Amino acid sequence: MIDPNHEEIKRRSRPGLISRLRSNFLAGLIIVAPIGLTLWLIWTVVGWVDSWVWPFVPGAYHPEELVNRILGLQGAERITVNVRGIGVVIFLLFTVIVGWIGKGLIGRSFLGIGERLVDRTPVVRSIYNAAKQIAETVFSQRDTSFDKACLVEYPRKGIWAIAFISTNAKGEVEAKLSNGESVVTVFLPTTPNPTSGFLLFLPRSDVKELDMTVEDAAKLVISAGLVYPNGKDIEALPQAAE
Repeated sequence: MIDPNHEEIKRRSRPGLISRLRSNFLAGLIIVAPIGLTLWLIWTVVGWVDSWVWPFVPGAYHPEELVNRILGLQGAERITVNVRGIGVVIFLLFTVIVGWIGKGLIGRSFLGIGERLVDRTPVVRSIYNAAKQIAETVFSQRDTSFDKACLVEYPRKGIWAIAFISTNAKGEVEAKLSNGESVVTVFLPTTPNPTSGFLLFLPRSDVKELDMTVEDAAKLVISAGLVYPNGKDIEALPQAAE
């Protein structure tokens, strides 16, 4: 025998049309938003590079001029061609050629002469040296990434924050702070912009290393705790501790 009360409760528990539409919209937004934002960002960057490169290319070699010349179109018959990405290809080829020349003996010689001239110019020297340090840090092929993610007590005892261990303290910093215990260099990023933060020198005992990767810890910082890594492993932690 079918219980009418049970059927009534089951019918009421079903989500309505508006609720299902809202749920589907949010699910679709989660899928579409990252894809759309990525495509928009790529399109914008490509357009910016093209606008920066094309003024250095003679007008006769622009895609629009080449197409109209090949088709023999003139005056009102001319067509407008907007091809994005060719400027990026030209920029990549130009950069590869410059890098190939710069790695050679002649290129290094000219580069050394140019840097010595720049070092004698007060304002230009500061701008060039800062830009060079940033470029070497960002684009260097050497392994300069953070070693581990960790937890440190900041801004006071009892409050913990995500940080990244870069290396052991060296030189004068180690000599001044070391008291029989190794001192580590820690970068404490801010949320949601991890490119800014604080440089800390802490005793090894004050740093709790995490098992999560540096990338997962960065996601945790950027998302303000909304994207939690290795969530499936949390239930196993108390058992492992026991």
